[in-house]
Amino acid sequence: MKSISTFKLSKQKSSSIKLRKLFVLFLLLTGSIIILSPLFWMISTSLKSPAEIAQYPPSLIPKEFHFSNYIEAWKTAAFTRWTMNTLFIAVFVMIGNVLVNSLIAYGFAKIPFKGKNILFVLVISTMLIPGFVTLVPQYILFSKLGWLNTYLPLIVPAFLGSAFFIFLLRQFTASIPDELIEAAMLDGASHLQIWWKIILPLTRPALITVAIFSFNGAWNDLLGPLLYINDENLYTLQIGLTTFKGTVQTQWHYLMSMSVMVLLPVLLLFFFFQRYFIEGSNISSSRKG
Repeated sequence: MKSISTFKLSKQKSSSIKLRKLFVLFLLLTGSIIILSPLFWMISTSLKSPAEIAQYPPSLIPKEFHFSNYIEAWKTAAFTRWTMNTLFIAVFVMIGNVLVNSLIAYGFAKIPFKGKNILFVLVISTMLIPGFVTLVPQYILFSKLGWLNTYLPLIVPAFLGSAFFIFLLRQFTASIPDELIEAAMLDGASHLQIWWKIILPLTRPALITVAIFSFNGAWNDLLGPLLYINDENLYTLQIGLTTFKGTVQTQWHYLMSMSVMVLLPVLLLFFFFQRYFIEGSNISSSRKG
C-alpha cells in the first residue's frame, strides 16, 4: 500500500511540475509576443506599398513584398553620410565610457585614499539628478566654449565618467583578488600598468556590457544631436529619420524601412555579445570567488 501511495504522490508532483512549466512557458510566450509585436509591425509596414498602408482594416502581412522600399528610402537622403556620422560618434562614446569609467572604478575599488567612500556616494547620488535638469546649463556651457554645431558636446561627456558605469565596473573590479595587485606592485608595476594589464582583461564581461550600453545610447540618441547640430552634413541617423515626416503626409513605408536599418546594428551587437552582456549585467556574479 505504501508503494502505491508513494507512486501516486510522485505522479501528482510530476504533473504539478509539468503544469508549472507549461504556465511559465505560456507567460514567456505571451510576453515575447507582446514585446516583439511592434518590431513585427515595423518590418511588415516597411514592406508594404503606400496604398496598402492606408487601407483599413490594416493587414498584418503585406500582400506584396516591396523590398525596394529599403533601397529607395536610402537614396532619398544622405543616409550614407548620416550613418558614418552616427558611427563616428557611437565609437568614440563607447571608447570613452569603457576606458575612463574603468579607470575611475579601479581607483574606487582598489586604491585606498581618504574620503573614498564619501566621494563614491556623492558620485552615485548624481544618478538621482534627472538629465533634463542639467540640459540648459550644459547647453550654455557648450555655447560659451564654441562647441555648438560640432560633435564635441556629444563625445566629450563620455570621457568625463558616468555614475552608473562606475558603479557597475567597481563591483567587478572589487571582486579581483588583492593579491594580484600586490604582486604586480612588488614587481614594480604602476597603477596604470596594473589597470591596463590586469584589471581590463579580468573585467571583460562588464566592459562589454558598458560598450553595448554606450553604443546603443549614442546610436539611438536624438535629443543631443537635435540640440547641438544644425548642419545637415553633420546629421545623425535619428535626425535623418525625421526627414520622412511631413506636416501633411508621412512616408511610412520609407520611415519604417530606415527604422529597421537603424535597429539592425544594435540587434546584431547584442546577438553576438549576449553572453558577455548577461554576465556583465549580473552584478552578483562579480562577487563570485
